[in-house]
Amino acid sequence: MNIQQIRNATIVVEYAGKKFLIDPMLAEKGTYPPFPNSPRQEQKNPLVDLPTSLKKIIKGIDAVIVTHLHYDHWDEVAKEVLPKDIQLFSQNEEDVTEIRNAGFQRVEVLQEDTVFEGIQLIKTKGEHGRGEILKLAGLVCGIVFKHQTEKTLYVAGDTVWYEAVQEEIDTHKPEVIVVNAGDNQFFEGGSLVMGKDDVYEVYKAAPNAKVIAVHMEAVNHWGLSRKELKKFVSENGITSSVLVPDDGESYRF
Repeated sequence: MNIQQIRNATIVVEYAGKKFLIDPMLAEKGTYPPFPNSPRQEQKNPLVDLPTSLKKIIKGIDAVIVTHLHYDHWDEVAKEVLPKDIQLFSQNEEDVTEIRNAGFQRVEVLQEDTVFEGIQLIKTKGEHGRGEILKLAGLVCGIVFKHQTEKTLYVAGDTVWYEAVQEEIDTHKPEVIVVNAGDNQFFEGGSLVMGKDDVYEVYKAAPNAKVIAVHMEAVNHWGLSRKELKKFVSENGITSSVLVPDDGESYRF
């Protein structure tokens, strides 16, 4: 497999001969207003440019996976530039209906037994924060990829560390794990996605896996920088296990 970090939660996964685009936020820098009630209100989203051209990002994509519909995972530009006949997967009927209303014709609910071109796609649980903020954040999911020719990949999505993430790791035994680790927060309500300690819990749950930290420094309410996470990873002696890519960077496994 090859995993390329594009920006924020947007990644391109080449897996068992197929190319997946996950959580596409494809707008130019500064297109959207900042998330309210959070840091950096003077900065519009996304905070950074795409690392390569739109044309290159979407070239050869076989399927798109949208874990939820927040605009930093599924934006107006993605709706405009992606072919309307491309295969799309999303977490539930509500999200599927909304994506279909944008003109897409081949949209399916991701299940725990979805198969695409011989590749198992397994919807996983996630919680987009802790406590009261969950009501505002809404439902999310992750995905496990399985194929006999590939290592097992777990893309956790917008979730904090909690018991269901441990259960997914115990059940599927992924060898590669992608976590959204920007510790994004509003002024109230705590972490919406993983921070340093969450990433460390993922490592402890799967010490032989490679953990890739994405969803960093790209939208205004981020709370954990790449530099800070790299320092934490180094201090804890897990630099060979926890990878912190720059936008555009790829890994092959």
